[in-house]
Amino acid sequence: MKKVFIGIDVAKASSNGHGLNASGETLFTMSFAMNEEGFTKLLDEIKSRSQDLSEVLVAMESTACYHINLFSFLTANGINAVVINPLLIANFARLSLRKTKTDKKDAGTIAQFAMIHNDSISQLGVTQDQQDLRDLARESESLCKLISIYKTEIKRLLQTLFPELETICDLSTKVMLDFLQEYSSAHLVRAAKPTAVAKVLKRKGVGTRLTYTAADLIQAAQHSVATVSPAKELILRGKVTTLRHLYEKRHELTEALAAYCKVTMIEELDIITSIPGINNKTATAFLAEIGNVRHYPTSKNLIAFAGIDPSVYQSGKYEGSSRISKRGNRHLRRAIWLMTTCVIQHNDTFRAHFARKRQTGQPYKKAVLSTAHKLVRVIYSMLSQRTHFREDCI
Repeated sequence: MKKVFIGIDVAKASSNGHGLNASGETLFTMSFAMNEEGFTKLLDEIKSRSQDLSEVLVAMESTACYHINLFSFLTANGINAVVINPLLIANFARLSLRKTKTDKKDAGTIAQFAMIHNDSISQLGVTQDQQDLRDLARESESLCKLISIYKTEIKRLLQTLFPELETICDLSTKVMLDFLQEYSSAHLVRAAKPTAVAKVLKRKGVGTRLTYTAADLIQAAQHSVATVSPAKELILRGKVTTLRHLYEKRHELTEALAAYCKVTMIEELDIITSIPGINNKTATAFLAEIGNVRHYPTSKNLIAFAGIDPSVYQSGKYEGSSRISKRGNRHLRRAIWLMTTCVIQHNDTFRAHFARKRQTGQPYKKAVLSTAHKLVRVIYSMLSQRTHFREDCI
């Protein structure tokens, strides 16, 4: 049972702390630097208020990066620390009629929120391994977005340098990236010897056979309407180099994610991947964001945490159209969307559910979200009961 509730308003150089007891009485207020001396000062203050650190709950807002070191320090010293969505604190603060806003007052507001919502947030703390897993998953997501951007940029440049190439082959494969590194325009292909072009197309290692030949590329280059632009050729080669580097980094992150997940959530990973259509990559991203499924009393809480719950505006006889709230974890929301689109393709149960929703006239995205709700409910039940997927039980 928690008896001491501490709210911390985190900033870059210094932060403010406010401690309350179970009756809501102020135990202390303090300011401390965001360094070793400041962290130790806070820890000493906490220990002076409770001999049993399991009775202490420290809450802080998510501040992009500034809260991370403090959070890690507290958890490493055996203190239950939780990071709260700033939107929840902002809405809670609006309950007060006073508009005064200071760092000290913000720390007190966070402490009050932690005390009042103790039962619902005290289990939201994560271990350092879980935080590392989450960091890796989000970095992988960021790399995927960058890769998508660079693919688009390469296609845009090739519309000028070699527009016919996109109709012949997939521009993002390793062999084609190798080719573009050497021959970044139709002009360069026309000037090259056929044997030199063929040599670049030879694949390294084991893989599928190419559906095109060097002769196909040379013929396309000879009849190309491309513009000769040495400047764009240089830019294209640079973007190809960057894209290849991003592919390598994504591969490293994928392996690191798999290793971390096997250490922290191997059973959960095995359970989720038993659903046809869900692979290790999407399952890992999902597990990294939700943490322990026991944090969520029901599947509805997990759906709300992802921000795919419907938001309804109703007043008198007026009722607005329903849309998803998008107030939850955007990284989790993306992982659920990717998993849902995959199970629709590869799983008979979810494909049938999606088809039924489409037949009733629902738009594509709404039908996918309906299927996502079903998928989350199934996953929640499987993780809670420690069972694998069985279509006859759905």
